[in-house]
Amino acid sequence: MMMRVACGPLLAACVGACTENEPTTGRFEQTGELIALSGGDAGATGACITCHGTQGEGNGGDAPRLAGLDAGYIVRQMDYFASGLRRHPQMVWIADHTDRPARVRVAAYYAALPVPERVPGTGPLGQGGCTPAIARLYHEGDSGRGIESCASCHEESGEGVGTGNPPLAGQPATYLAGQLRLWREGKRYGDPLDSMTHVSRLLSERELEPLAGYSSALRGATRYPALPEACLSERRPDPKSGA
Repeated sequence: MMMRVACGPLLAACVGACTENEPTTGRFEQTGELIALSGGDAGATGACITCHGTQGEGNGGDAPRLAGLDAGYIVRQMDYFASGLRRHPQMVWIADHTDRPARVRVAAYYAALPVPERVPGTGPLGQGGCTPAIARLYHEGDSGRGIESCASCHEESGEGVGTGNPPLAGQPATYLAGQLRLWREGKRYGDPLDSMTHVSRLLSERELEPLAGYSSALRGATRYPALPEACLSERRPDPKSGA
C-alpha cells in the first residue's frame, strides 16, 4: 500500500518533468502562412508580407512575386541567402533567423497561392516598351553574339521550369532588371552552369531594361492579356517550337 502511494507522486513528477522539458512550438510557427504574417523567429520586422505583400505579389520594385513560385526554388533561394550565395541585407538576416523546416513551410504556403491578376511594376508592356528586336532576343537569342534565348530555360511564355529556372512572367520589371545587373556584376551566384552571368554580360545596357519589361509582361501562369501582335510580328519561326 505504501509503495502504491509513493509511486503515485513519483509517476506524476516524471510525467510533469517530461512535459516541462519537451520542446514546444507555438501555434504561430505551425504553418507557412503564420510565419509569413508574423515573421516567426525573425520577428515582425522579418515578416514576409512586409515586402512581398499580403498575397505574395511583391512590391513592384526589388521585392519579387512569391505567389505561385515553385516551392523548391523558394527554399533554394533562402538557402543561398543563408550561405552567402545571394546577398541582400534584409534577406540574409531573415534567412539567418529562419531554420530550414520553417523555410520549407513558408515556401509551400507561397507556392500554393494563386498568381495575382496583376503584379505591381509589370504593366501590359513592362518597362522600356516592346519591340520585335527584344521579342526575338527573348524567344530566339542572338547566335551571332553567343546569346541563348531566354525561352530555352524560362519557356516561351515565361512560366519557368522547376527549381532552377524560375518564372519571369508576372515579376516586377525593375526586379528582373536588377537581377540581371547583379549577375553581370558577379554579385549573384547559384547558377551551376553560369548561364546567367554569361548572358547578362553580353546584353547591352539599352537591351537590359526592355528585355526585363518584355519578360515581366509575358503571360506564363498568369491571367495577363496576350502581348500585342506588334511585339511578335517580326519574329522568325523558332525551329524548336514552330512559334
